[in-house]
Amino acid sequence: MSSLRDRGGPAQPLLSVAGLRKYFPLRGPLGNTNAHVQAVDGISFNVMKGETLGVVGESGCGKSTTARLLMHLIKPDAGDIVLDGDPIGHGGITPRELRRDVQMVFQDSYASLNPRHTASAEIAFGLKVHGMKSGQAKEHAHAALRLVGLDPNLFGDRYPHEMSGGQRQRVNVARGIALNPRLLILDESVSALDKSVQAQVLNLLADLKERLNLTYVFISHDLNVVRHVADRVLVMYLGKIFEIGPAGDIYANAAHPYTKALLASRLSMDPAHRVTAAPLTGDPPNPVRPPSGCRFRTRCALAETICATREPPLNDIAVAHQVACHAVTPGSGHSQAGGIANAA
Repeated sequence: MSSLRDRGGPAQPLLSVAGLRKYFPLRGPLGNTNAHVQAVDGISFNVMKGETLGVVGESGCGKSTTARLLMHLIKPDAGDIVLDGDPIGHGGITPRELRRDVQMVFQDSYASLNPRHTASAEIAFGLKVHGMKSGQAKEHAHAALRLVGLDPNLFGDRYPHEMSGGQRQRVNVARGIALNPRLLILDESVSALDKSVQAQVLNLLADLKERLNLTYVFISHDLNVVRHVADRVLVMYLGKIFEIGPAGDIYANAAHPYTKALLASRLSMDPAHRVTAAPLTGDPPNPVRPPSGCRFRTRCALAETICATREPPLNDIAVAHQVACHAVTPGSGHSQAGGIANAA
């Protein structure tokens, strides 16, 4: 990352999100809007320069919608996104300018590639959209393929169906880094790969982060992978942020009951320590009509009256560690307030 592009210095977040919201309308038979799916509901967080922010949560919690909002692939209903001090829209930088500095790698390595484009053509396409001449774009595409470990003489003219899943995902990564972005959003980018290939791609991402001075937002349902790659972890549930903090603190001392249940659900490689009972039961509530107060209360063993009547805000419980739970917030009115943060 060029120092000329670092406008605010290392202390200024690369990406700041405030009050981000996206509701999807549900249409009736006559085309009228009957209700809304509350996919992302007023979340706020920062992504610091050079870090990897892991985003975790059950399917349907809003992780992928958040990623698409950050890329402006879908337009938010409310909220502000600021890139290194410059707002997106509202007279600031345009979504097109945003995508020079922010790129995304999707989960499905096949569906996210054009089946009529060779690997080189796929990477060069985005470069030409941003004004690069064809010959120069091809050279940059070949350089990007080399960076991800693919020989352009062997893979440059191959179509997606002529490559393995791991090779296709390397092409997706090459396409993402070709514009020399500052931030790469990785949405379940290794979840569809087998474990050996997954490890290779994760090692590649770690190497590229170091060599190109990248910042990552790493979205995954696999908490073991997130523990391996993330500096900080953000936990989402039903469109809300429930916990955010340094990865070491989250994994060693999770405070929210939902985070604890996610961590307890990880499969053990030791046969003597198998998961015999589900740490979290039931399905997430309907996002069209989420529960009042805390959205997790219908599945939480610690739920009390205050959890139904008032939504818990994100509060600091340690340095850079925030939790939205009445049971860990002194003075909240919960009978266990402040008493479970360090519980096993």
